[in-house]
Amino acid sequence: MASSSSLFLLATLLFLASWQAIAYDPMRVNGFACKDPMAATPDDFFNAAMLDQARDTKGSKVRSNVTNINVINFPGLNTLGISLARIDYGPLGVNTPHIHPRATELLTVLEGTLYLGFVTSNPNRLFSKIVKKGDVFVFPKAMIHFQMNLAHDKPAAALSSLSSQNPGVISIANAVFGSKPPISDDVLATAFQVEKDLIHWLQSQFWENNNY
Repeated sequence: MASSSSLFLLATLLFLASWQAIAYDPMRVNGFACKDPMAATPDDFFNAAMLDQARDTKGSKVRSNVTNINVINFPGLNTLGISLARIDYGPLGVNTPHIHPRATELLTVLEGTLYLGFVTSNPNRLFSKIVKKGDVFVFPKAMIHFQMNLAHDKPAAALSSLSSQNPGVISIANAVFGSKPPISDDVLATAFQVEKDLIHWLQSQFWENNNY
């Protein structure tokens, strides 16, 4: 049986070997390299995002604008499991039905009145509500959800906190009608129980401008 001193020596050697590997090969989490802690500065944990300022919604066909703050543009979030976004809605603006495959979302209304909700998996039950400034609503992870500004004459805004450093987003309409190459007409016509001509028209709309 190995002596305690031998086991201690073995453990020490293994630690040194692993430490060297970490020192020369930066650890990566979800594809993003971790910065050497000794080289970190306060600026690594800061982002001049100007989220207090409204964004333009006039250039969007759906009259909304999402400003994302995640690990892609804020490396200090790496490994922390959190991100956020500011959403601006023009009059009657919509943040169209979409999914965050890796995150639950907590939305706080900053200004205006929103109609919002999410749909559960089968059976597809809609949980919706009208919310106002200061209200909070949660969208469970990977559930289809949406928001709409109910005002005809003024903008609205919200701040969303998400439980992932890189939550991802899948727009339902873009994914179904704007995929390249396109999903078969036969599949979509059968799924939506409509004529192929309508499917062709919908796909043409999304191919022309997929930045919804």
